Amino acid sequence: MKKVDLIIHARWIVPVDAKNSVLQHHSIVINDGYIVAIVAQDQAKQRYSAALEHHFDQHCLMPGLINNHAHAAMSLLRGLADDLPLMTWLHDHIWPAEQHWVSDSFVEAGSQLAIAEMLRGGTTCFNDMYFFPDATARVVDQSGIRASLGMVIIDFASAWAADAEEYMHKGQQLHDYYRHHARITTAYAPHAPYTVSDHTLKSVITNAEELDIPIHMHIHETQDEINQSIATYGVRPLQRLKNLGLLSPRLVAVHMTQLTDEEIKWCAEAGVHIAHCPESNLKLASGFSPIAKLVKHGINVSIGTDGAASNNDLDMFAEMRQAALLAKAVAQDATAIPAQTALKMATINAAKSLGLDQITGSLKKGKAADIIAVDFSDIESQPCYDVISQLVYATGRHQVTDVWVDGKQLLKDRQLTTLHQTKISEQTQQWASKIRQSDQ
Repeated sequence: MKKVDLIIHARWIVPVDAKNSVLQHHSIVINDGYIVAIVAQDQAKQRYSAALEHHFDQHCLMPGLINNHAHAAMSLLRGLADDLPLMTWLHDHIWPAEQHWVSDSFVEAGSQLAIAEMLRGGTTCFNDMYFFPDATARVVDQSGIRASLGMVIIDFASAWAADAEEYMHKGQQLHDYYRHHARITTAYAPHAPYTVSDHTLKSVITNAEELDIPIHMHIHETQDEINQSIATYGVRPLQRLKNLGLLSPRLVAVHMTQLTDEEIKWCAEAGVHIAHCPESNLKLASGFSPIAKLVKHGINVSIGTDGAASNNDLDMFAEMRQAALLAKAVAQDATAIPAQTALKMATINAAKSLGLDQITGSLKKGKAADIIAVDFSDIESQPCYDVISQLVYATGRHQVTDVWVDGKQLLKDRQLTTLHQTKISEQTQQWASKIRQSDQ
């Protein structure tokens, strides 16, 4: 018998593959953080001897969810200013709060809160965009989660950098420091077309090519953004970005609620990836991304939560369900985005957009053991005719009991193993008290 580190036995395993497989009474065999095999339970017992075994007789094992657009540290601003249009929300509340409070310590505390929430909800990887990414990186390193950290680019000063040149320089430093890290990758993160100049975007394109990394950017989030671009540049934002050469398989375009049929064709032809944030778009009344059309054109669509300041949570199960339901309503077609497609958006599609699909996003021999266990024993999960449908339409994040990243258990029986939940709560309350006073 071959000796391995860990075997996880489960009632169901959903590997997320082309066949939309659901394996019953199978086991995942793990060694050195990687999946060695996924086999029937009797075969696992015959072939392998493990230092540790887990039995999940009423659980479904699946790939960890990937939150493909987040501003982790903004969790400290959760609920600060609700029920407002995007620009009012940003100009009158969020940007003033950030100008006053954002610092290395703010971002570290906010990232701890966000990562704790994400792990407890079954998210094992996130794609982040925020100031002081080195502070977020420290928490990622400590917590054991996987992340793509944005090298933020914006054309005005912040506590993080004085100008575009300094943003670029600090981003390069972040990339160089973590370039060989097992769980941390980087992406250029120019904020949006209305905050980044043509000159800066050209530099981003050149550098991203040289470093072979993604570009993560808010694009076509609202009609107001479109109107501003036409007034300033004479063209819609996507036309401007196309002229600059930004549309490519490197681009992860976030939101994309305002799209013409021609623009959808451009994205399909260029291989652009789209990160859909349905709940944030709904809350800010930003518009509806035509997800069914995008998928029909072969565009790789993933799902993100956006920041907790505009959502107001980092719940990928809720986001996945909302994405499927909203797409049906927008397309006026109940078959538009089936459960299997929504699940892929929250897993393998996101991994593909970040260049991580050979590492994570599905359960397969040779991939990292990024796995979550979902409890189907409660009455809310009964009966279960279709496991994938159950995961998308009837599962809540509270049903996630256990989480592994690279084979390391980060959530055990609903308890975090690498982060101190009580300390994070106390620290968050201290920050909230200060922020509340300054917003009055």
